Amino acid sequence: MNTQRAIEISESSIMANVTFNGSRVYIQHVNDSQETARVYHLDDPENEQDIDLNNLIENS
Repeated sequence: MNTQRAIEISESSIMANVTFNGSRVYIQHVNDSQETARVYHLDDPENEQDIDLNNLIENS
């Protein structure tokens, strides 16, 4: 996923269908200088992690 799109998703009030390793995640914050995003899996919101943007997939 490119940085600008990840930022748009994180700032939107509409929930996007984004996955990491096949599981849906919520993007909380994007660090554009490091090209990472702070995410959590929808079924495990207590487990936050920083993921390379290249590993996030937006599904339509």
